Amino acid sequence: MIKAGVFGATGYTGYELVKVLQRHPQVEITFATSQSFAGQTLAAVYPQAPQLPLILGEEAPLDGVDVVFLCLPHAAAAETAVRALKAGVTVIDLSADFRLKGADTYAAWYDKVHPAPHLLADAVYGLTEFARDQLRGAKLVATPGCYPTSILLPLRPLLTSPLPITDPIIADAKSGTSGAGRTPKAGTHFIQVHNNFAPYKIGRSHRHLPEIEQVMGWFCPEAPTLIFSPHLLPVERGILSTIYVNFSEAVALDEVRPYFTKLYANEPFVCLLPEGELATLAHVAHSNKCVIGLTMAGNTLVITSAIDNLVKGAAGQAVQNMNAVFGIEETAGLI
Repeated sequence: MIKAGVFGATGYTGYELVKVLQRHPQVEITFATSQSFAGQTLAAVYPQAPQLPLILGEEAPLDGVDVVFLCLPHAAAAETAVRALKAGVTVIDLSADFRLKGADTYAAWYDKVHPAPHLLADAVYGLTEFARDQLRGAKLVATPGCYPTSILLPLRPLLTSPLPITDPIIADAKSGTSGAGRTPKAGTHFIQVHNNFAPYKIGRSHRHLPEIEQVMGWFCPEAPTLIFSPHLLPVERGILSTIYVNFSEAVALDEVRPYFTKLYANEPFVCLLPEGELATLAHVAHSNKCVIGLTMAGNTLVITSAIDNLVKGAAGQAVQNMNAVFGIEETAGLI
């Protein structure tokens, strides 16, 4: 059994992670932390949760676990990672602290000096389908953001192909409100979100933009520019990204699909839909799947990509990464 600790178990992502780990046949949750609810149980916060005692993060027994999951705010996650790594524990971070490879880029987008810049080079960016070989035996894993996961998985077959892609790629993405986290914010109050649909941080202002562009550059050093437009959906969970990829010459859909089928044919959590079918949130809710639909409109490929932001976009992908790190069945504990 792999002994696991969860830091920040009372956030939406932390609770989702506990649910996934509970059904994992090879994992035992050793501890769960919460700064706000220490001394209570997780069931006191979420009625359907297990009677899991909550302790302060500084009291976590790092000598009793093999792996820790960090569902913590930015900077706090990196500080906890340093402690855990010194204790010889594998760290799977669900914050943005280790996703970007440049400390200066991190500071510019997260308004904080990075607490552990010496660890950035060693962190494996855990887009599992892309980084599987790097993940085996890794000590520090950065779980990708939810929007990046929904955009990078469908773009990878194209950016690694010889297809004649031109500027710009447009990613028009919509997320459920759980993506904003559990901490109350004026813009995510029920009265603000109900019966509404709103764009936010469009242009070049969303923190996930440098992460997406960084990985696009890994796929293709001369990747086209990206226009990223996030929106807030009045639903609990899920991300639907509609991505527009332009070609400089005529390309037929049957020339495009083979790049997806070849790359993802044996991937348990990436599903290419039949021709003519579009991805929806209903395809992926409460699952670790990314579902992709392809449609041609003239010389533009329209991709629809759906994930559950709390699962494939966070907790599920983190557990998929853990499975890859420890060399166990990658689908263990996941739907």
